[in-house]
Amino acid sequence: MKYETIIGLEIHSELKTKSKIFCSCENKFGSKENTRCCPVCTGMPGSLPVLNKTVVEYAMKMGIALNCKINRVCKQDRKNYFYPDLPKAYQISQFDIPLCEKGYLEYYSQGQKKKVNITRIHIEEDAGKLIHDSIYGGTLADYNRCGVPLIEIVTEPDLRGALEAKDFLETVKTILQYVDVSDCKMQEGSIRCDINVSIRKIGETKLGTRVEMKNVNSFSGALRAIEYETKRQIELVESGKSVDQETRRWDDDKGINIVLRSKEDAHDYRYFPEPDLCPIVISDEWFNDVSVSIPELPNAKLFRYINELNLPEYDANIICLSLIKAKFFDECVSLGANAKTVSNWILGDISKYLNENNCELNETKLLPQYLFEIIKLIESKAISNSSAKKVLDNVFETGKHPEILVKELGLIQNSDEGAIKELALKVISMNEKSVADYKAGKLNAIGFLVGQAMRESKGQANPQILNIIVKELLDNM
Repeated sequence: MKYETIIGLEIHSELKTKSKIFCSCENKFGSKENTRCCPVCTGMPGSLPVLNKTVVEYAMKMGIALNCKINRVCKQDRKNYFYPDLPKAYQISQFDIPLCEKGYLEYYSQGQKKKVNITRIHIEEDAGKLIHDSIYGGTLADYNRCGVPLIEIVTEPDLRGALEAKDFLETVKTILQYVDVSDCKMQEGSIRCDINVSIRKIGETKLGTRVEMKNVNSFSGALRAIEYETKRQIELVESGKSVDQETRRWDDDKGINIVLRSKEDAHDYRYFPEPDLCPIVISDEWFNDVSVSIPELPNAKLFRYINELNLPEYDANIICLSLIKAKFFDECVSLGANAKTVSNWILGDISKYLNENNCELNETKLLPQYLFEIIKLIESKAISNSSAKKVLDNVFETGKHPEILVKELGLIQNSDEGAIKELALKVISMNEKSVADYKAGKLNAIGFLVGQAMRESKGQANPQILNIIVKELLDNM
């Protein structure tokens, strides 16, 4: 604990526009290699780029959501470097005047409120993809990804520790989904991040030498990468060696990082204004139209859940971190369901099903209306809690309305006190030992008797009424 870890992030998020950033090629993942590229995105001589307006709007949305200043006049620049996945030998990006800058994000990590300053958000085009395949004895290039629109979110080195960084990444992903600019499919590379890590002794103010890690494609991978690099740097310093400024590639399968190259500075890229594109000018009308399209964001939703709906902070935070769950929750509450009751179902049996089946809530057959109906059936004592869980499981599998399933499964709860008393008397007469145990002071014997009665009724007896009647009968014997 002599050292603290200093972390800055560069988050690259693909935007879910219909076409690429500078051409009309379809922006789609998973196509056959080199079938979604054209002279523009492969940099053929004489081809000219045209900026996709939606890319600017999506970047503005994210900038506003992260409290950034939006530069009403900005430009694009050429970032020059030579690598096989970049056929033009330059990338169109933004250098000294990004679209968005000087923002911040407040979020929660380990139950504490944190704040990270956002240096900038700029737009740029993605590069292609290199495929290292031993079958061909070398490396192949797929240029389908060339020209896919990206935003790069760059933070100040305000993060302290791997867990803070992971929680921050989760929050940024959630906001991207809330403002609806990225599909956030990490398995398809929709979000990737480069991580800058340095260490310093606790109490020092000067930043240490930073190391950049690339190829981090999951948030759990980011956690492991930061922990590994922190340990590596501490071991170097403790052994009297220095940390070199360099770029390293994270190998998540092996759990190590490998040196790629010495770290470049901005002048190494020989930035200059992109001569084939006009400046970006954002009018007041355009800015206002984008601003009013921003929905309720996670932090505002969290505040509302806690202060207006009286949800515990833990429940509210878990629900807010998933736009899909938050929408489902809001719809259930708008139908009239109790907020805490809905939360209990979402965080309990529903999340269990989603985890076991590795799916999202919107990919199931459960509708907000169906959960609301299940809750109503419980509150009206038409079914028991255990029966409600059976109904939920069957809704997931069949998509049938809960009331239909209750009838088909024979789960209608019996609250007739006369019938329940007869049932209780029958079970008591069949279990003399349990009655004797209860009379001897073993009060848990009543639970056994109620359980036997519920089994006898095939789960249809009202358990609350049954429990009261069994206790009354035993106390009066």
